[in-house]
Amino acid sequence: MAQAGKGRLNYRCPSCFMRDLDIDMFYDKEKEEYYCLRCQYTGTEADVLKGNEQVRTRYKAMNQRFTKFDFD
Repeated sequence: MAQAGKGRLNYRCPSCFMRDLDIDMFYDKEKEEYYCLRCQYTGTEADVLKGNEQVRTRYKAMNQRFTKFDFD
């Protein structure tokens, strides 16, 4: 997804990303926090990175190919 503008990197909203929506967050310089226009999530950069890392566990094995299944 393209950046909304120059400056700080836009992160994905952790709340929307958990629901498989790829929504960029915007940065408020006055409050020094990120916010989402879709779900009203707000948080510091550390909060956003922590939330995005929790979501990434869902896609941990995305690039692995499973050929053997041990169901027996």
